[in-house]
Amino acid sequence: MPVLASVTLRVRDTLRGIWREAAKFGVVGALAFVVDNGGYNLLVFGLPGGAGGGVMRDSPVRASVVATAAAALSSWAGNRYWTYRHRHREQVTRELALFLVANGVGLAITAGTVFTSRHLLGLDSALSDNTARILGWALATLFRFYAYRRYVFVAP
Repeated sequence: MPVLASVTLRVRDTLRGIWREAAKFGVVGALAFVVDNGGYNLLVFGLPGGAGGGVMRDSPVRASVVATAAAALSSWAGNRYWTYRHRHREQVTRELALFLVANGVGLAITAGTVFTSRHLLGLDSALSDNTARILGWALATLFRFYAYRRYVFVAP
């Protein structure tokens, strides 16, 4: 088989594997996104149509941390047992520790965009909070995908 054909097949197979993995990662991430943003909005703004806001209406950055932590737990289960089920380590504690570090960085990215929006730009509406969180979520997602593949769920 000529070298070019061999390289082409290898690249094609690698891209197929990454796309499948990215799709699964995306499904898990979409569910975590619902937990994260739904939880945040409930904590800060309360139920739709409810008066007075949520239980953490005066602590939006803390609410962002709580919501993101809950989403990370659901993401751990989905990624470990579905997306990367063929890649998890025998040392679950080390894998979990690396996962938590990666999610800690992702959490800081998401909370940092809320902090920037609220405290540096002076924006405090539901629209500005959610825009900041979506931007933070997108940046954190790119970081997490890289970190999970490179450091957390590595092939045995």
